[in-house]
Amino acid sequence: MTTTGISSFDSTVIKTKNWLKHLQEHLHLDDEEQAYVTLRAVLHALRDRLSPDMAAKLGSQMPMLVRGIYYEGWHPGNKPLKIRDQQEFLDHVTQSLGRNMVPKLSNPIRLTEAVFKLLDSQLTEGEIESVKRTLPQQVRKLWP
Repeated sequence: MTTTGISSFDSTVIKTKNWLKHLQEHLHLDDEEQAYVTLRAVLHALRDRLSPDMAAKLGSQMPMLVRGIYYEGWHPGNKPLKIRDQQEFLDHVTQSLGRNMVPKLSNPIRLTEAVFKLLDSQLTEGEIESVKRTLPQQVRKLWP
């Protein structure tokens, strides 16, 4: 792997690639691009459902490059979105997938559960519990 010569940049690339590899293997995806699209779609749906303060607390625990993906296109002024049930959340994931939809990415429940499982394994339990408490009961059921 080519290095940037900046240790924090190299470290975040490695951590991010590990996150993508985990999703790729867990979901049996064809490549890291599909894993990236999945991670981005679910993170954006989750971020948009959280208050700006809670979204920032969650983002602060992510590797720098994943944090950039998470915050990409974020407009905190109109958040949180009024997503009240699981189907609305999954619709937001599907909308975020947009033109990247391929058969392996057609099950938003499976994709969301995989990303939530990844977050559960990589972030602190306390932060995950705080996030889960702010979500509607039906959305919480998607966490491992």
